[in-house]
Amino acid sequence: MTTINGKGKFLASIGIPPSLFWGYLGIIIFMMGDGIEQGWLSPYLIEHGFSVQQSASLFTVYGITIAISSWFSGVLVEMFGPRKAMTFGLIFYLLGSVAFIHYGLQNFSLQLMIPAYALRGFGYPLFAYSFLVWISYRSPKEKLGAAVGWFWFVFSGGLFVLGAYFSSWGINAIGHINTLWTSVLWALLGAFFALVLNRDKIEKTATSDKSSGKAAELMKGLLIVKQEPKVLIGGIVRVINTTAVFAFPVFLPMYMQNHGFSTTEWLQIWGSIFTSNIIFNLLFGFIGDKLGWRNTIMWFGGVGCGITTLLLYYVPQFAPGNFALLQALGLIWGALLAGYVPLSALVPSLVKEDKGAAMSILNLGAGLPTFIGPAIVGLLIGYLGETGIVWVLAILYFVGAYLTKFLTMDEK
Repeated sequence: MTTINGKGKFLASIGIPPSLFWGYLGIIIFMMGDGIEQGWLSPYLIEHGFSVQQSASLFTVYGITIAISSWFSGVLVEMFGPRKAMTFGLIFYLLGSVAFIHYGLQNFSLQLMIPAYALRGFGYPLFAYSFLVWISYRSPKEKLGAAVGWFWFVFSGGLFVLGAYFSSWGINAIGHINTLWTSVLWALLGAFFALVLNRDKIEKTATSDKSSGKAAELMKGLLIVKQEPKVLIGGIVRVINTTAVFAFPVFLPMYMQNHGFSTTEWLQIWGSIFTSNIIFNLLFGFIGDKLGWRNTIMWFGGVGCGITTLLLYYVPQFAPGNFALLQALGLIWGALLAGYVPLSALVPSLVKEDKGAAMSILNLGAGLPTFIGPAIVGLLIGYLGETGIVWVLAILYFVGAYLTKFLTMDEK
């Protein structure tokens, strides 16, 4: 493609649609901005007088809007096209970020923070998952798995790795509030690459301009779980995949502080977890092809994550302050989280038609953990404590491994 000056053949050979190269770059930068506060916002609020339950309520409401936005991303792409859907996401993100930082966080007003953070929550799913739909349009079928793998590589790399590492530097160098303000700059820079430098266009279909066509697409996304129960099971397994990822930041940084780890050290471990994760996001695509998608999800994802979730909690009790040991364990947990990557190939393959509707359920499954993870902490920590929460998360992984047995299909 001329867009990338002769590099098109190489990009195509590794599974990246050449016309969308700038979009991939934009996603990693945008998601870096979105992930800046994940590792430290909860302890920061608690240090300034908020309870764990109040912090969890903030993340829970945020997660609700993320889940809604995740599901509607595919529908809005069908209605307006991916570029407009991503622009809507950018606007929501910017408005929510400014309101959250300037009016809510600087005044430590939970009443202002909750609606502002909720508005911000509509942003990244519309921006990122609309681009994922764009990828599905532009990628040849034989390269779609690789193209999706690269999407999760840049998505996770920005949200969990670059965001964590940048904030580990930023909160010490320029302070918590100023670090959070940089998220606005990163979002704008990412949007510049993904929406301005990315010149790819998708022509709208005839049905996409008709209200009846829009309504039909919306209904497909609702009815497919009844028509294809396995898609619902796949969505549930996808929820389980990252529930711990969004539950941990609510309480685990404080737990680690009590066992000899500073906030900066924990942010570096958190970044290492997802450095490992993004590498294995690519590797588990190949592993899944060799061992089978179901086996990979079940044993590496479900059983592996269940065991290492418990180890992440108990090892600091036996080796407090041992940075190298915890980091090594984090690398293993991050790698096993990628064991769920074949779900992106498995779930659409469970149906002969309406693969887009199946993808909408998978997107919803990707969005719901941002709500369910903090909600589990907020609802149960007062009754079960930190130990109980970790066991709930581990048991979910084991349940997910069992459910994966039912995701049967004719594997190629």
